[in-house]
Amino acid sequence: MSYFNDKTILLTGGTGSFGRTFLATLLREDNPRSIRLYSRGEMLQYETERMFPDDRVRFFIGDVRDKERLSRAMNGVDIVVHAAALKQVPTCEYNPIEAVKTNINGSINIVDTAIDNNVDRVIALSTDKAVHPVNLYGSTKMVAEKLFVQGNSYAGGNHRTRFSCVRYGNVVGSRGSVVPLFHEQKKTGRLTVTDDRMTRFWLTLDEGVAFVRNCIPIMTGGEIFVPKIPSMKVIDLAHAMAPSAKVEIIGIRPGEKLHEILLTEDEARHSREYGTYFVIEPELKFWTKDSGSGGSKLAEGFRYSSDNNRVWLGIEDLKKMITLE
Repeated sequence: MSYFNDKTILLTGGTGSFGRTFLATLLREDNPRSIRLYSRGEMLQYETERMFPDDRVRFFIGDVRDKERLSRAMNGVDIVVHAAALKQVPTCEYNPIEAVKTNINGSINIVDTAIDNNVDRVIALSTDKAVHPVNLYGSTKMVAEKLFVQGNSYAGGNHRTRFSCVRYGNVVGSRGSVVPLFHEQKKTGRLTVTDDRMTRFWLTLDEGVAFVRNCIPIMTGGEIFVPKIPSMKVIDLAHAMAPSAKVEIIGIRPGEKLHEILLTEDEARHSREYGTYFVIEPELKFWTKDSGSGGSKLAEGFRYSSDNNRVWLGIEDLKKMITLE
């Protein structure tokens, strides 16, 4: 029996790329009691409702900054998947206060309202940019991770609510991905790449959704789940998408990294490795070593970054992924 059967699920940012794919998967694979999509965009909600004419789907106009509205939407909910965020690096750099209000204050509101409504499980989506952040977006997501991990202490023993995070890399075809940009640029015959050495972790929307869906039933509260995913070179992606186009190297943008890190050497000391993923265990009083089971310790100095990955996507692999997008 599916863990999600007969559950009421709230998905913040529910009309985005991840939200729609997560919704489609739940409706296809599970039998939830209801799925509540919480987002700000009236038109996106209208479009999503037409895509999914199912009586189990509910639509809540609201912002994660609005604690009162969020609390109303969370009433009677069993599981919260928190995907709402400002994600565009340049947008967050230009609008730093707005990024803080949504990504940090919004996370605080999720934690508080989940505890107040006695929600069972809350899992938040994070990003490799939260690791050693060099831009405001990554910094806000780093803080958000810590808020969700520490949320387990706020819940204490009087509430059942448990909080965990999922941290993964770039998603093929999402609105923050370089793929839509390359699609537009190839019409001109010229693609721009900031640095030909640049590498990124890469996964499809379906893979991201499947990972989140698999982590919810096994979470204890406090873990950061990190999937084992392949790396790719951005310049290989450019050649895969437009083999005949000219590639121009334009230099690294402010707040951009050459390589991304999903798990640092310091985190590795309190992490465990499983078959297809890592678990970063919290270093807080609420966590006990018998909270989880299995897995193996990581070697001293282990670092999981996009440039030292064991699994790589070549040009032909990238062509297939883009076709499946």
